[in-house]
Amino acid sequence: MTVYVDDAVHAWRGQRWAHLMADTVAELHAMAAQLGLPRRALQNKPSGVHYDVTSELRERAIALGAQPISRHHDRAQVRAVIRAARAQYPAAP
Repeated sequence: MTVYVDDAVHAWRGQRWAHLMADTVAELHAMAAQLGLPRRALQNKPSGVHYDVTSELRERAIALGAQPISRHHDRAQVRAVIRAARAQYPAAP
């Protein structure tokens, strides 16, 4: 199983942000904890179950073993990760 961090580095509140995702929600929570992110920061959105991370935390996640993934080049893989997470953590009504 794998944790991923995408290249969707968007500007918001003066920082650049990416998405931390994983094959399993347990792995996602574990990596988020290593990065110092509280569970309340989990986002369960139609675009996928993820944590938002700054560009600095993105680099730290990669150093800890997260795989960089591109929403532009790895679309099928990104969709598969999102589907797997949704199956484990259904979206709130």
